[in-house]
Amino acid sequence: MDYRVLFKEKNDEVTERFELVSQRIREIPSEENVPREYRTYFTYVAEFIRYVNNLATRFMKGAYPDNSWEWQDVNARLFGDILPGRYEESFANPDHCSSIFPEKYGKYLCFLYTDIRSIVPFAFEHRLFEMTLYEELFVEIYNMFEAETLPEEEALRDTIYWFNSDYAEIFMEDLAAEQYNPEFSFARDIVMGCDLSDVNYLYRYGEYISGVEMFIAKYLNGLPEEKIALMADTMTEGYRKGFELAGKDLSKKKYASVHYAIGFERVIRRVIENLEKMGLTALIYRAPIQSIARSRMGRNGFYSTSPNRQYDYDHKDDIALYYDGNFAERKFDELRKAYDANKGYMRDYAGPAVLEVFGEEPFAPVDKEAAFKLNADQRKLRVKYMSKSKELLTEYVNYKERSFTIIAFPTPEICGADDNRSDYVKIFDEVIRLNTLDYNLYRDVQQKMIDLLDKSDYVRIKGMAGNKSNLKVSLCGILDPGKETKFENCVADVNIPVGEVFTSPRLTGTAGKLHVTSVYLNGLLFKDLEVDFADGMIESVSCANFDDEAQNKRYIDDNLLFNHKTLPMGEFAIGTNTTAYVMAEKYDIAHKLPILIAEKMGPHFAVGDTCYSLNEDLPVFNPDGKEIVCRDNEITSKYRKTDMSKAYFNCHTDITIPYRELGSIIAYDSEGNETLIIENGRFVLPGTEVLNDAFEEL
Repeated sequence: MDYRVLFKEKNDEVTERFELVSQRIREIPSEENVPREYRTYFTYVAEFIRYVNNLATRFMKGAYPDNSWEWQDVNARLFGDILPGRYEESFANPDHCSSIFPEKYGKYLCFLYTDIRSIVPFAFEHRLFEMTLYEELFVEIYNMFEAETLPEEEALRDTIYWFNSDYAEIFMEDLAAEQYNPEFSFARDIVMGCDLSDVNYLYRYGEYISGVEMFIAKYLNGLPEEKIALMADTMTEGYRKGFELAGKDLSKKKYASVHYAIGFERVIRRVIENLEKMGLTALIYRAPIQSIARSRMGRNGFYSTSPNRQYDYDHKDDIALYYDGNFAERKFDELRKAYDANKGYMRDYAGPAVLEVFGEEPFAPVDKEAAFKLNADQRKLRVKYMSKSKELLTEYVNYKERSFTIIAFPTPEICGADDNRSDYVKIFDEVIRLNTLDYNLYRDVQQKMIDLLDKSDYVRIKGMAGNKSNLKVSLCGILDPGKETKFENCVADVNIPVGEVFTSPRLTGTAGKLHVTSVYLNGLLFKDLEVDFADGMIESVSCANFDDEAQNKRYIDDNLLFNHKTLPMGEFAIGTNTTAYVMAEKYDIAHKLPILIAEKMGPHFAVGDTCYSLNEDLPVFNPDGKEIVCRDNEITSKYRKTDMSKAYFNCHTDITIPYRELGSIIAYDSEGNETLIIENGRFVLPGTEVLNDAFEEL
């Protein structure tokens, strides 16, 4: 079914309401019904809505711009005021609104305009129903400012609260259907139906299109078909291998979600075709904004370059305006109903195939006082909601039957300024080489390390060159060394490129300091990060992003601990991809690499859940046939069958010590005998020295 037909019934249902609210909004700029100091705001937002409504009407008739300059004008009109150059005076900027309006109104009007911006993607998707809901909210609040006395703050909050509560059913229904119902074919139709040689197709998504997306699309259009095939085939073959190596039956599944950055459509078209040959229909959805955090800081679905990462950061906790226990319960109940309505699709869901991009400069946000922030009770509610929603998802998607794959490619930002991209082609080819390194070589070298680690009780990791790391990591035991192993031999299947061995460490006895001078985590820069562990749990954590320690604490709570009081060490790994490290050093791009590659460039330690979260009972085997038995830790083994909210933390953040800061990794057996694996950033364990060959290029 065409996605436009899918929405037709709902659109027909609301056509009269849409016309009425559109007419009312068109009248606002000529009125003088609200106090003078608020007229500019309501006029500006009304004009924005009118422009988007005109686009929606035009697009529903199939009348799209047919030239670059008109599309560029549309792009500028939709996103211009939140770009860095204009954001300081935008009504979407909480500091600006707080400076020109009384505080009790400024934050609500900023929230309202940001919420209204949600109608942009709906206009491109022909969804008048959702547009009408948001526009009616705008008119309702405008009417409140028309009254003889200005509204009380509580009245504004209640209006927004009940809007989100009353329509939670619609929002959650949309969210689940977009992610799992194959009839939502909006993006798939663009990838498969548009002429990709005409890069104006990029604007059809309704997302911000920058020079980055344009550059990538044009660059890929210039590549030979065999290189496009290599990129796509590596990705889908990794997906297939993930099922094969885990002993999971892919033939039982019908759908796979495809996640990618706009601009890579030529590769994604081949990915979709490859999945079809496996019997899978690609599900492609827009990175959701109706989530627990309203911003699009995450990179699920399809997405483009953010117009302004500070804007994203400023609004990530806007839900604090109305988030309480009743709303959380309401949202959860509607999520269950939405999943139930899509349970057939979810049962046949195979898992995600992800094409990730990297290259942006690390982002160090400004923590604005005027931005909404969750209070202590709301933080607890959010943690509880995330835990419950993850548990609910497992009722509908069988994690024991699904798999995934993830691969990454650079954007031109990897080379810095727009006029300094001469190295991009070299880096791009280096990344393709990384993604296709010799499987057998790494398998055999990594097995040498695993053979030693299987005989070891613990490992000690120490830093050098200013790195203060000094960690003892305890390892789980094995009963049958002939059939069991502690570490997974990670080669290029679900996690591309090759280059690590990892385990779920034993928490008891795991202790010490993890220190990294600079690291990029979850899209954000952490400076001088120190994490201290006691019995595998975070005892204290600090960073030096801000002069104010309270700001540092809030930054850590929000973006590393995710509002948990503590987190366990969920993973210990030794990265072996020295080729990736040398590439990073050669082009000075280590700070821009995604964790997918960065974690392979030294030992890394994940805080949060283990790599086997929700799959602990599913046997996993290495290429040598041995079962990886260290899938649990003391927390998951105690609670996962009785209280999942205590067993899982719904986060997993990898922190890597780069080779240049790595003094040593030493394995110790039960008698205290030590064996060096790495010394002064170089592999010294017999049989692993070949990994040092790449360093010769430095």
